[in-house]
Amino acid sequence: MDFDDRLAAYAAHSALGRGRVHAEAPAGSRSEFQRDRDRVIHSTAFRRLEYKTQVFLNHEGDLFRTRLTHSIEVAQIGRTLARSLRLNEDLVEAISLAHDLGHTPFGHVGQDVLNDCMREHGGFEHNLQSLRVVDSLEEHYGAFDGLNLMFETREGILKHCSAANARQLGDLGKRFIDRTQPSLEAQLTNLADEIAYNNHDIDDGLRSGLITMAQMEQVDLFARHRHAVEAEYPGLAGRRALYETSRRMITVMTADVVATSAALIADAAPASVDDVRANAPLIRFSDKMKADTTELKRFLHANLYRHYQVNRMRVKASRIVNDLFDAFMKDPVLLPPDYQVDADRQARKIADYIAGMTDRYAIREHRRIFSIDEL
Repeated sequence: MDFDDRLAAYAAHSALGRGRVHAEAPAGSRSEFQRDRDRVIHSTAFRRLEYKTQVFLNHEGDLFRTRLTHSIEVAQIGRTLARSLRLNEDLVEAISLAHDLGHTPFGHVGQDVLNDCMREHGGFEHNLQSLRVVDSLEEHYGAFDGLNLMFETREGILKHCSAANARQLGDLGKRFIDRTQPSLEAQLTNLADEIAYNNHDIDDGLRSGLITMAQMEQVDLFARHRHAVEAEYPGLAGRRALYETSRRMITVMTADVVATSAALIADAAPASVDDVRANAPLIRFSDKMKADTTELKRFLHANLYRHYQVNRMRVKASRIVNDLFDAFMKDPVLLPPDYQVDADRQARKIADYIAGMTDRYAIREHRRIFSIDEL
C-alpha cells in the first residue's frame, strides 16, 4: 500500500524511513508514522499531559491549556502546514503529540529545578526526557522497552540536545555534533509549537485577567489584527473579539510559514530527506514575521510568565520539586520499589519519577512525605 503517493520528494516517506531499533512486521493498513502516532496516543505519558501545566496549574481553572491540549493544538497546526507543503502529515502529528511527553510537572520551572537538582548527575533536558520516555520508560510490549518508534519520529522529538548527551545517542545525536538538520517535518513541528503557544498563551493570559486587552495592544502584531476586527465588526467585544483576533493571527502566521518555506525549498531544490539534512533550515518565518513573534514573546515573558501571581506558584513549585528530590536522594526507601536502584543510577531514576508526575500528584506526594496530617 502506498501511503506517500501525494508527498513531495523531499518529504519523509514512511517506506524509506530509517526504521526502528527493534525490527517489526509492517503495520498493514497503517503507515509506519501512523503506527507511531497511535502508540503515542495510547501511552501512559500522553494521558498524564492532561494534568501537567502549560502556564497555569491544572486546578486553577478548567479552561486553561494543559500540556495535552497544547500538544493537540500543535498537531492541528502542524498538519495544516504539512499538507500545504506536501510533507508527511502523519509524521508531523506523531512528533507533535510526543514532543512534551517528558515534560515535568509545573511547566518550565519544574524542568529548570530538576536540571539544577541533577547538575552533578548529567543534568535534565525535557526533550531528552521525552526521548527517554518513548525509548525506554513506557512499558507496553513484551519484546522491548519503550514504544520502539521510527527514527524520524524520535529525531523530531529531540528538538534540543547538549553535545555531551548527543555523543551518547549514536546516529540520532549526530546532527547536533555535525550541525546538520532534521527532516522538514521536524523543522515544521518546531514552528507549529511556537505558533500554538504564542496564541493560546494570549488567550489564557486574558482569560485569567493577568494581562489586559489594552496591554496586548502594545504588541504590533496583535494590535494590527485587533484593529482589523474592530473595523469589520464595530462594537464586537469580549471573547468573540479575542477569538477573531487570535484566529487571524494564526492564519497569517501559518500563511507566512508556508510562503517563506515554499520559496526556500524551491531555491534549495532538495530531492530527498538526505538533501534536506545537508541544507540550512528550510522551514521558517519571514524576517518580518520573526521580528513580530519575537516582540510578542518578549511581551508575554515580561507581562504574563513573570507576573507576580505566576511567580508565586513558580516559587511553590520550585520548593516542591527540590524537596521531593532531596528527600528521595537521602532516603530512597521513600520511593516506590520500581524506582529503588543501585546508587549509580538512583538520581536518574528519581528524575524519571518526578518528571513523570502530574502537577496534582507532585503536590499530593509532597504532602504525604512532609505533612504530619497526611498518611
